Amino acid sequence: MPSDWTKRRSVVNSRAKGTAVTATALGSVLLLAACGAPPSEKSTAASSKNLPCVVSDGGGFDDRSFNELSLEGIKAGAKETGSSYKSVQSKTTNDFVPNVNQLVVAKCTLIVAAGFPLVPAVQGAAKANPKTEFAVVDNNQIKAANVKNIVFQSHEAAFMGGYVAAAYSKTGVVATYGGMEIPPVTLYMDGFWDGVQYYNKQKGKKVQVLGWNAKTQRGTFVGNFTDQNASKTIATNFLDQKADVIVPVAAQLYQGAGAAIRAAGNTAVLEGVDADVYRTDTNGYQNLMLTSVLKNVKTAVEAVVVQSAHESDFDNTEYVGTLKNGGVGLAPFHDFASKVPSTLGDELAEIKSGIVDGSIKVQSPSAIK
Repeated sequence: MPSDWTKRRSVVNSRAKGTAVTATALGSVLLLAACGAPPSEKSTAASSKNLPCVVSDGGGFDDRSFNELSLEGIKAGAKETGSSYKSVQSKTTNDFVPNVNQLVVAKCTLIVAAGFPLVPAVQGAAKANPKTEFAVVDNNQIKAANVKNIVFQSHEAAFMGGYVAAAYSKTGVVATYGGMEIPPVTLYMDGFWDGVQYYNKQKGKKVQVLGWNAKTQRGTFVGNFTDQNASKTIATNFLDQKADVIVPVAAQLYQGAGAAIRAAGNTAVLEGVDADVYRTDTNGYQNLMLTSVLKNVKTAVEAVVVQSAHESDFDNTEYVGTLKNGGVGLAPFHDFASKVPSTLGDELAEIKSGIVDGSIKVQSPSAIK
C-alpha cells in the first residue's frame, strides 16, 4: 500500500476530521477531454483486477469543473495503483443509463459518476449489479452497500466568495445564476447570498444580489450546463443592471458570461466554481477571474480509486468535503491580488475560522445534514 494512502484515506472517510488547509493548497487541474460513444482506455502499468472508470454528465470532460476534476482523479488513482482506466463521455441525459451500463459490461471494478444528474442511472445499475462498486460526485441520495457518495459543503466556501464579491464591487450590485436548479448548484448560491449579507452587516453596506434569493429559494437558471448563448444573455441582463461581479454556478458556462463582459466592453469580473478556473481556462478569460470557489473533487475521487484497489471490502462511508478538512476552499486572487482591499485576506481568515468553529453560521436547505 502506498505510504501516503493512510493520510488520504482518513480525509476521504471523514466528515470533519483532518487539518484545515489554506485555499491556495487546493491545486489546479489539467484539461484532458475524453469523447466518443465507446469508453476510452489508457494504461500505465496494467492491473488485471483493478479497472476504475468514470462517466461524465452532459457537460463533458472539458467543463473546467467537476467532470474534468473527476477524470483527473481517476487518472491519478489509476497511475498510483498501476491500473488501466476507462472513461465515457455523455452528451445528453439520454446517454446516462447506456453509458453507465456500458461500463458495467466492460467489467469496471469502480464506476465514478461525475455529477448529480447521473443519480437515477447509478441507482438502477447499482441495484442490478451489487458486486460492482460505484461512487457518485455531488450525491447523498443513494444509500447502498456498493455506492460511495462524495459530497461537499460548498456553501461554506461560497460564503467567502460572496464576501469577496461584495468587498470588490464598485457598483454595489453582484450577481449569480445556476446551470440547473439542483441541490449542488443552489448550495453554492445560498452560500454566496449569505456571504454578501454578512459583508453588508459587518460593513454597514447594502450590496445587492441579483439572480438568487436564499430566503425565497428563487433565482435564475440556464436549465443545463451547455447553452453558452443563454448564459451570455443572462449575464448581459445582469450587466445592464450594473452588476460588476458575476458568479455562474454552471461549469463551463462561465465562458458565456465572459463573452458578455467582453462584448459590453465592461469592467465586470467573474468568480469561478469547482476548479481554480484561472488555471484551467483555455479560452482567454483568465484575466476576468477574481477568484474561484473550490471543490477538491480530484483528491476525493483519487482516494476512492486507491481505496477500491487496495481494500478487500468496499467502504461506502459518505465523504463530506468541508472548509475544515480542505474539501472546499477559495482560490488565490491571481491578477487581482493588488486590486482587492488590503484587509480582505485577514478578514477571510477570520471568516474561515468562524465557519469552522461554528461561530459563523452558514445555512442552506441543500446542505448535507
